[in-house]
Amino acid sequence: MKSCRILLAPALLSLSLSACVTTSPTTEGSGGVSYGDSNAVETVTTDLGSTDIQTTSETMTQSLLQTPVLQDIIRKRGLLMASPVENKTSEYFDTKLITDTVLSQLQKNGVRYVIAGDEMQNQVDELRRQNQSGLYKKSSTAKVGNMQGAQYRLDGSVSSIIKKAANIKDVYYKINMRLIEIESGVVEWSDEKEIRKTLRR
Repeated sequence: MKSCRILLAPALLSLSLSACVTTSPTTEGSGGVSYGDSNAVETVTTDLGSTDIQTTSETMTQSLLQTPVLQDIIRKRGLLMASPVENKTSEYFDTKLITDTVLSQLQKNGVRYVIAGDEMQNQVDELRRQNQSGLYKKSSTAKVGNMQGAQYRLDGSVSSIIKKAANIKDVYYKINMRLIEIESGVVEWSDEKEIRKTLRR
């Protein structure tokens, strides 16, 4: 009897393991939509696209990480904030995609940052809710007056020059970013990335 149990054990084990295997459900619609590689080069139009955002954010992050002032900020546990990147082009795109990606990558390398001024209202509302609504225990509420100010501010701009002819469209982009010491107004770091896109009809 013991030998039978030993022989059956591997078979039972394989059955139990195969029962645990799950496959992700796939749903195919009639619209022809499918997932693609989020890091693949995107050249659908001459507008700024996902590839431009990714490469710009990577360039700015690596440049920042190499500057001595940022290493000093990390060592002293200083704080950054980011102002919205100014869109000086004639097209619409969400410039927060650039700053959010840069900040996310910087944080992974030890940089701390505070929320930007345009996001402050949510923070103020939450502090008021905890301290003025009477719904929370005073011992557990976040105290007013303890928010920390940033010592450095990250900002930037995106500009473009567009040239058109009968069968060609040429678009030149320049993305600039700066790190500014808030107290003194001194620009401690700046860098830029240039992108050119050409469409032939």
